[in-house]
Amino acid sequence: MYYLDLRRDVVRIPPERLGPTIETVLTELAQQQFEGKLVDGQNLTVMIKDVTPLGEGHIIHGDGGVYQEVEYKALLFRPEIQEVVEGAVVEVRKFGAFVRFGPLDGLLHVSQIMDDRVNIDEHNQRLVGIETKKDLKVGYKVRARIVSLSLSEISPRDSRIGLTMRQPGLGRLEWIQEAHKKADEKVGKKPVKKEAPKAAAPKPAPAAAKST
Repeated sequence: MYYLDLRRDVVRIPPERLGPTIETVLTELAQQQFEGKLVDGQNLTVMIKDVTPLGEGHIIHGDGGVYQEVEYKALLFRPEIQEVVEGAVVEVRKFGAFVRFGPLDGLLHVSQIMDDRVNIDEHNQRLVGIETKKDLKVGYKVRARIVSLSLSEISPRDSRIGLTMRQPGLGRLEWIQEAHKKADEKVGKKPVKKEAPKAAAPKPAPAAAKST
């Protein structure tokens, strides 16, 4: 999930970067310092913009740099357990396939790809169902659900994210479209029950003639 957040932090400006173009320098340094990093242990900073200095900078004794408090807008990415994501297969290994969704990669273990045993063709970066013949290879778009999540603050790209496609509505996008098409055809061919004709209402008996 992506969302925007207004954040505050401190940027160190080295002495050689001090000058009249401080706003431009602050934006560049803030991007280097914060983009690609985890904040609050669960949000990956994808991009920051509109960096604004707050007040005057501070100098620490023995350090020639200036520490400047700034405010900025951050585009954050927060993956969540049970969240459904769409991405592309970027690598096939003996144990499964890696799927890139947003700025992160998740692992589709071979046991979580389909309801079928899978042959692994690592040389051609391809996975094939033995009975269904469904295949998955690098570049294919998929829809999956996050089932396990362990983010790394040191190296977010090395986070451990487990995915599954063994649920209705998940899988390679072409598989999902095919399943929807078959479901629509099945509904269209379903015989319509004919209602039995209603019995005609009995005619009223003729009235008896009055005697004089």
